[in-house]
Amino acid sequence: MKEGIHPDYTETTVTCGCGISFTTRSTRSELKVDICSSCHPFYTGKLKFVDTAGRIEKFQNKFKQGSYASLQRDKK
Repeated sequence: MKEGIHPDYTETTVTCGCGISFTTRSTRSELKVDICSSCHPFYTGKLKFVDTAGRIEKFQNKFKQGSYASLQRDKK
């Protein structure tokens, strides 16, 4: 391997949104993830909506107001 062209491979702390953190190795010094194997619905068996940007509430509010043109009936 050539010297000086590869990034440093160091120990990394991975922090999840649920609060769990663990150590692994990566080229970055710190990683922050939204979901991990401890809180993912596939691994836990519990139904959970993973919504970090508030998209579900935004959609429900828009649908509740009836602002979609395809849902509006033509007034004749």
